Amino acid sequence: MNGNEFLKEKVQAIEVTGKSVSQLLAAMEKTGFQGRKLAEAASIFERMIKDENATIVLGYAGSLSTTGQWKIINWMIENRFIDILVSTGANISEDLVEAMGFSYYQGHHIADDVKLLDSDVNRYYDVLGSEMDYMEMTEMIADFYVGGLEGGRPYSSREILYLFGKWLGARGINSIVATAAKHKVPVFCPAIVDSPYGDAGLIAKSRGFNLVIDNMKDYVEFMGLGEKIKDTGVFYIGGGVPKDFIQLLAVTPDLLYKDREIPGRKPDVKRAKRGRTKDMIETYYPHKYAVQVTTDAPQWGGLSGCTFEEATSWGKEAADALKAQCYCDATIALPLIAHAVAERVPGKRKGADFSHLFNE
Repeated sequence: MNGNEFLKEKVQAIEVTGKSVSQLLAAMEKTGFQGRKLAEAASIFERMIKDENATIVLGYAGSLSTTGQWKIINWMIENRFIDILVSTGANISEDLVEAMGFSYYQGHHIADDVKLLDSDVNRYYDVLGSEMDYMEMTEMIADFYVGGLEGGRPYSSREILYLFGKWLGARGINSIVATAAKHKVPVFCPAIVDSPYGDAGLIAKSRGFNLVIDNMKDYVEFMGLGEKIKDTGVFYIGGGVPKDFIQLLAVTPDLLYKDREIPGRKPDVKRAKRGRTKDMIETYYPHKYAVQVTTDAPQWGGLSGCTFEEATSWGKEAADALKAQCYCDATIALPLIAHAVAERVPGKRKGADFSHLFNE
């Protein structure tokens, strides 16, 4: 028997047999490199789902809905495997193209892009989409603004996306925001105007409608959820604004309250600090679980590639959190994780209750 403290868990070579996706990932968890990290990510997501005290927040970045991933997000919402969605505007608008009955098309990453421009075809690496379909989608969002919202009234992105989801659902357009509205899963999009939602706002303006999006209202709504949460599990597909917005849920909700504590929650860390002009109190509620699938590297200093270990220095991840970061294309990792979890978790999860957000 080897007495070396470092040589304990053996790598186990994968045998090629008739494995399910779940069984394959279980075997990969005993290997190395990003295959092992992918398997660990699936296992930790499973642990989040089975933890009755965990509120699961999904960050959905990039342009993944164009690549056939959006129905996986719908499946997560329908089964309440996520409680809150924070997305880029692209991912919750570009899914509308297919939900409306249009399509994206397989192309090639080496193309004559001048000819594509002349043909009104947009390229997303090796996926192609019609510019006319894209504009119909954008005009539809503008139609909702003008017909479904009050001009000049300040809305949070969460309010807009809930009302839009209901509007879409009534028309049989079962997109991500429609599915979220049906299942009362709040959707936040802190950079919403950087997408067709912003373009639709310009179209609405040309029709005399004044859309007002209140980013601070968004932030207050999101951070106010801290009162309804016991523990958090975070799952980041990519990074960007959604990741940063969610990470702050661990360290900034206390700023809403004069005594710098979330009512009804005991902070993991509370520190009184001597400032230059006055004493300050900071409290931290770090995430208990953390998973990320990303292609961004940490050495460039950006948030998208930032490790969970680095985030611990900010109080965002618990020092003993179950965590895994898989450096992999999400179009590879997400379908595998979803199918493994579908095999491992029978039935729907109850999910967190944020019904107070939907009182109209």
